[in-house]
Amino acid sequence: MKRRFIFTLTNRLAELHLSCYMNWIWLLICYFCGFNDNVMKMNIELISIIGILFISWIVLVLLDLAVCGLLKIFSDISFKKAFLWGLLSLALPPVLMAYGMLIERNIYQVKEVEIGFDDLPSSFDRYRIVHISDIHARSFMKRPESLKRAVRKINSLNADLTAFTGDIITMGSGELDDLSEILGSIRSKDGTVSVLGNHDYCIYGDPREAGSMKDSVDNVIRKEKEMGWNILLDENLILTRGSDSIAVIGVENTSPSSHFPSKGNLSEASGGTEGMFRILLSHDPMHWDAEVIGKDYPLMLSGHTHAMQFSLFGWSPSRYMFRQYRGLYRNDGQYLYVNTGLGETIFPARIGTPPEITLITLRRNQGKTVRRAR
Repeated sequence: MKRRFIFTLTNRLAELHLSCYMNWIWLLICYFCGFNDNVMKMNIELISIIGILFISWIVLVLLDLAVCGLLKIFSDISFKKAFLWGLLSLALPPVLMAYGMLIERNIYQVKEVEIGFDDLPSSFDRYRIVHISDIHARSFMKRPESLKRAVRKINSLNADLTAFTGDIITMGSGELDDLSEILGSIRSKDGTVSVLGNHDYCIYGDPREAGSMKDSVDNVIRKEKEMGWNILLDENLILTRGSDSIAVIGVENTSPSSHFPSKGNLSEASGGTEGMFRILLSHDPMHWDAEVIGKDYPLMLSGHTHAMQFSLFGWSPSRYMFRQYRGLYRNDGQYLYVNTGLGETIFPARIGTPPEITLITLRRNQGKTVRRAR
């Protein structure tokens, strides 16, 4: 009961998508307080870093007071001396933040997963899919060389297919202007397929920027197509090997949460694929519980969660916001893989959750699942 309450509460907070609404709130504060444009243009990442550090320091000071109080009660240790030593812990948050910003978010981890299916056509045994997600181009605008390294690592895997599960941008299509050429250099035998995520609908941009939201989304779609990507908008792609075929189905963002755009139509996207082995690309992993489980979709690939870009000894607060937040999940022969993404939102760092490139190998009649990381 307690875990269910925590999950429900934190999930509701996550639904607010605080990073984006904070941007709007900041602009309103600046407007009514008469701040100049330089202050107004302070980006949300900087505001978030300041906020996270401030909250962390408050928590650490309170913990320091509590621990020192207990030590004072049960021992003869000086409260003042213990408290001052405890204040050294205030150096931890900025050190972790600096590590996450400068080092870990540039360490691309390849996770290898083999999944066995009884009904996989034999010609697709050992078919290799590179799964990537949540690029959030904004987070690479000042570090294109890092993105180039990620693409080189993707290409080195020599996969049959690259599947991107949404959120190529954070706020606007302009983020892709200087990065399209890099992303367009991703190579695999059957090309790159993609779907839209919640950010790709450009609903979190600067409210001062005029223009049609539909035009912005059309620009995102156009740029993906210009990169040579096959973007599936409630559509499917049939892949053929000899006399065997499988279907890759892509739905627009579909979420049970009213705070995220939900535009996908799974039935329409799946038209003509009945009876085939089907791989579903859907940005939000909550879609799996809401509609996919119990239907003929052996494998679903998602992103969205980022595992909150934070993990400590394997524990991530994301587990209280999403039932499936990273890695592989199984339900009666159906599989879901949640990729934790390449880019960032809210704060430009990754701590204990490095950017992920997943190499999924489909196997026929394996009877087991093997996970490896390198």
